[in-house]
Amino acid sequence: MEIVSSIYLLTVIASVFLFYLLNPRYRIIYLVILSCGFIASYSYALLIYILIYSLFNYFLAKGIPGSRYKLLLFRTGIIVNLAQLILLKYSSFAIDPVLKILKSNIQFSVLSEVIVPLGISYFTLQGIGYLINVKMGWEKPEKNFIHFLLYITFYPKFLSGPVERSNHFLPQLNANGKFSQQQVTEGMKLILFGVFKKVAIANQLAPYALSIYTGDHAGGYISWVIFLIQPLYLYFDFSGYTDIAIGSARMFGINLLPNFNRPFFSENVTIFWKRFHISLASWFNDYIFRQASFRYRNWGILASTYAVFLTWVLFGIWHGAGWNFMLIGLLQSVAINYEFFTKKIRMNLFSGLPLLIKAWFGRILTYLFYCISMVLFFSPDTRSAFTFMLKLNSLSGPSPFNDLSLKPFAVLVYIPAFLFIELLQNDYSETYNKLEKVWLSDKWTGRIFRWTVYSVLITIIYISGLKSQQFIYADF
Repeated sequence: MEIVSSIYLLTVIASVFLFYLLNPRYRIIYLVILSCGFIASYSYALLIYILIYSLFNYFLAKGIPGSRYKLLLFRTGIIVNLAQLILLKYSSFAIDPVLKILKSNIQFSVLSEVIVPLGISYFTLQGIGYLINVKMGWEKPEKNFIHFLLYITFYPKFLSGPVERSNHFLPQLNANGKFSQQQVTEGMKLILFGVFKKVAIANQLAPYALSIYTGDHAGGYISWVIFLIQPLYLYFDFSGYTDIAIGSARMFGINLLPNFNRPFFSENVTIFWKRFHISLASWFNDYIFRQASFRYRNWGILASTYAVFLTWVLFGIWHGAGWNFMLIGLLQSVAINYEFFTKKIRMNLFSGLPLLIKAWFGRILTYLFYCISMVLFFSPDTRSAFTFMLKLNSLSGPSPFNDLSLKPFAVLVYIPAFLFIELLQNDYSETYNKLEKVWLSDKWTGRIFRWTVYSVLITIIYISGLKSQQFIYADF
């Protein structure tokens, strides 16, 4: 079932209506059935696999706390979780080539054709995080398997996150679950904004952002335009999905972790990754960086340096099987270590500049750095990425502003409008708060303001069309 489709939207509304009509004791089972049906709509084999995966992690975690073989059970769980991820996602990159060198006809990548590995990177991290929490004593094993199964399969977050924490998600399932008009309203609003981001912005940018690596027309000015809009395309595509996921969950009374917080107003790479794909970056920070820093604390400052490289290389590999993804992680680690070791030097060097100039200088550099990362992200391989970067040396070729009327309207109006609102939130909070008071007001002015915006968004979505174009992060 496509997330951006009239079928999905109608299903969510009908499901929420039935959810609150049910006796509270049956609501979690109802959500599990919905989630299993959602997964089955993509692959029955995947659903069966998810059930086995959930049973394994559930019973293993239950046995950890009181067992004399606690460490053995924990390590077994981590190895199995990583092994199934490697087999289903990375076998074509890491296993099959080795077997080919050994002249073996076995191809493990065939497994991914039988068990379609949708959402595997997300539920694997959730399973590993849960086992770590239980082993460290940060969380008690979940007693109710149905609750744990929902944690793994909950359909709004299944394909592309956010990466939930068990100690954040599971306690919410024990709440009284009373109907909240405010939560349902907020959920519907988030879904509306998410669909708008996907349909009216991301889908309009997709032909420009993605065709560059498949066609021969790129070069000069056009390459620079694509270079600059790729981060915007990914942001509106992915944050659109996140809004839909968080909004859908909120209508059921479940709050998912946030994933974005005005990332393009970050003044350095370190801050950027505290604002972009927050749930994933924080997972790697808590379970990889902190653990590695603590384990090698005797190394002094080198422990943090090593932990940063390890964390971000794994972060890059998580995104896909390819050297380009590994390079993305390596680039982030170099940038973050550079910012750490040169912080005092940079502060002294730019101390005489006005705060506004320093802020925007940092934001522009951070955005351009992320543009380079996006070339590696969207390229099919490193060779394509470097070929594209070489085209940026030239400013020849047709102007991207020829036939301006044929360019996607989103570039001209919708994106600046969204970024302007984020700018107000980030830099001019007093002005934003005043506008928000008008927005939330129960007076006729507030209601007219809200419903005018809603009507405009719905109209634009209808004109743009609910095209079933896959979200970028569904591939991970």
